Amino acid sequence: MGRAFEFRKARKMKRWAAMSKAFTRIGKDIVMAVKEGGPDPDANSRLRAVIQNAKAVNMPKDNIERAIKRASDKSQGDYKEVLFEGYGPHGIAVLIETATDNNTRTVANVRSYFNKCDGSLGTSGSVEFMFDHTCNFRIPAEGIDPEELELDMIDFGAEEVFVDEDGILIYAPFESFGGIQKELESREIEILSSGFERIPQVTKALNEEQMADIEKLLELIEEDDDVQNVYHTMQE
Repeated sequence: MGRAFEFRKARKMKRWAAMSKAFTRIGKDIVMAVKEGGPDPDANSRLRAVIQNAKAVNMPKDNIERAIKRASDKSQGDYKEVLFEGYGPHGIAVLIETATDNNTRTVANVRSYFNKCDGSLGTSGSVEFMFDHTCNFRIPAEGIDPEELELDMIDFGAEEVFVDEDGILIYAPFESFGGIQKELESREIEILSSGFERIPQVTKALNEEQMADIEKLLELIEEDDDVQNVYHTMQE
């Protein structure tokens, strides 16, 4: 198994916060998708993907429909995707994806988390290069040969295909998302969920005390409502 498999395995043991936080994140994703491509999922591939993810975390259908309706309202403010980069204690690089309607507030909050934990907020590009930006798709395993699928999907950019207890996962570079999504849909293969992740190219091992220092910073960041995802180079 490759790096994507190990990364996914480590993260699955850890986080995607509480269900309420997941719903908040998806709600923002819906707003951004509708603002970008309209409220019709059939004509908006990004919205289709977000709805699949909403179903994957058992978000009620009524919640999804309300979120789409709210996002279609011209008075609804938009969210801007902003990337923050910095270093936590012990030289661990931290990359933070946010969706914010008030960048001044988000910058101040993120900077305060680093300052409280002996870290430092960096400039744009200071750590992003240490992570590979990837996309992923989860599909049902039943009736599909993963090795055959991998051979087929290589033509569309897939780099890694593996099976876990929840189905088959396909990993590819960020820019391959549209092509793989279109191919899976054309084959009428159900997409259970999809998304993007940043996989660290190199990780650093820490002792328990040092890991606790980093965990303190990560918890502060992840509790912020503007934060969508957090990535780091600490070995888990």
